Amino acid sequence: MAEITKTTEPTLTELPPKGFLRIKQILPFVGLSKTTIYDWSKAGKFPQPIKLSPTIAVYKASDIHQWLAEHGEV
Repeated sequence: MAEITKTTEPTLTELPPKGFLRIKQILPFVGLSKTTIYDWSKAGKFPQPIKLSPTIAVYKASDIHQWLAEHGEV
């Protein structure tokens, strides 16, 4: 039987200027917890995620860059 291994996403040293990012990729750059990002997204204080499926959401890299430019790292 073949062994199943889980791959991990590489750690980013800088945010890409465009494309889509998972929440784990943006956490080191925004200085917020996942819960805070979810709460702030619902309240309109952080960019809205794009739902790709019921369990996968991504954020536009350009939206995150804009938010960081306006608010800086928290």
